[in-house]
Amino acid sequence: MLNYIWSGLIIGSLLFALTVDAQELVENRFRNETALPVALDFPDGYAPDARRQPVEIRIDSATYRDVYGVNAAPDPVYAGTLVQTQEGRKVEFDPDADLPEPLATIQSFHATDDNPALRGALQGTSRTAAGVGRTETALQFEPVRFRKLNDIAQAALNFAETAASLALSLIGVLGLMLGLVKIGEEAGLIESLTGIVQPILSPLFPNVPDDHPALANISLNLLANVFGLGNAATPLGIKAMEDLQELNPSDEKASDDMVMLLALNTSSVQLVPPSLLVAIMGLQINQLFFSITLATLCSTVAGILGTLALHRLPYFRATAPHRTADAEDPDE
Repeated sequence: MLNYIWSGLIIGSLLFALTVDAQELVENRFRNETALPVALDFPDGYAPDARRQPVEIRIDSATYRDVYGVNAAPDPVYAGTLVQTQEGRKVEFDPDADLPEPLATIQSFHATDDNPALRGALQGTSRTAAGVGRTETALQFEPVRFRKLNDIAQAALNFAETAASLALSLIGVLGLMLGLVKIGEEAGLIESLTGIVQPILSPLFPNVPDDHPALANISLNLLANVFGLGNAATPLGIKAMEDLQELNPSDEKASDDMVMLLALNTSSVQLVPPSLLVAIMGLQINQLFFSITLATLCSTVAGILGTLALHRLPYFRATAPHRTADAEDPDE
């Protein structure tokens, strides 16, 4: 079911992006083939052979509104630089310039890490004489097309990189924690812990036998969450889910116990703030200690009550794997 939801979200976002991009192309919102008339002031006089020289860019408000069909008005003057490139002369706005729409969108669309400034190709300066202080010209900006689709593609690449980095960072933690769990099993610690937590967790996980190691792994997962050890909680939660799946008669549906573990793991009480939040806020996190504890306590209670309530609904009771298995084999 979750795969269908994700597929629907992806398809919906692509359709939305295509609709917006098509509308922008039909309306020609960014005036891709139209140059913007401007006046350039040269504080040091126009130098035809200079590779870079400072300029002041003046845009008439009425002209700007007529060209782009917007109500926004540009500033009277912008600082910039006239740059000689292989493609010809271009005017480069100051990277920190407060540009109105749609120039701000054009800037962000073509911005790079090396050059975040808005650039426009200079039109008609070949007749400008050297030493002139001002010239009337026009700027042709690079076209903007399929903006939303580009945003989606860039976001997909960024999150793919994030997912790969996260997966690699978890390898060491997974190996360490699963190794410790294995050592605990061999040393009998897991069995001892199971006996301790069994009276507490059994009411929440009624289908787990009293001596099953799943109870110990569940308790370790919850303790890791309580003390803010998110990375350590992940492998322990995976191990606990694997143990619960061994008790699950269905390979396609999650059991009631698996749903309860997911609810507890997601809404776990946290007595110690998450390590990521501590890294971001430092000692200021102490101001949120009681708020975090109270909020996570309420979320845990809500998660438990919500899960128990859903378990009692006729539809979920009829489709629960354990109840389905019992109905198919009444002798057990």
